[in-house]
Amino acid sequence: MQQPWSTTRAILTGGALGGLLDILFAIGFAGYNGLPPERLLQVVASGALGKAAFTGGAPAAAFGLACHFALSFVWMGIFFFAARRIPALARKPLLAAVGYGLLVFFTMRLVVLPLSAFPRPVIFNAFSWGMDILSHIFLFSLPIVWATRKVLRAS
Repeated sequence: MQQPWSTTRAILTGGALGGLLDILFAIGFAGYNGLPPERLLQVVASGALGKAAFTGGAPAAAFGLACHFALSFVWMGIFFFAARRIPALARKPLLAAVGYGLLVFFTMRLVVLPLSAFPRPVIFNAFSWGMDILSHIFLFSLPIVWATRKVLRAS
């Protein structure tokens, strides 16, 4: 018989899987638009480092990747502890992923980026935002909801 998942395992698995799928999508989408992976990760790092991220080479890109995964684990923890207090949040996984994906996407675009050192204005591009919203729902939030449900169903 398989051991039930612990809170730690759920947060590590959901955060890592959601973060991995999201960054792979971002790297692929950026590549499609002519932006190499190192530059995309520097864009992520620019939220903390500002314009200096773009002259920081591979170390800045590695920092951007670390920041991305740190945020993934934070978002995973937020959903997990919210769903533990309000179990209805995880009862319908697709609905939960849609809601949480939208929440994460819009919080990052409209709150976190404007308050960070990100050196560019946040602009609206329907195609890019649409693709990114789908990524946040299916590639980022769905693994978070799935990992959360693994623990909540066992308890």
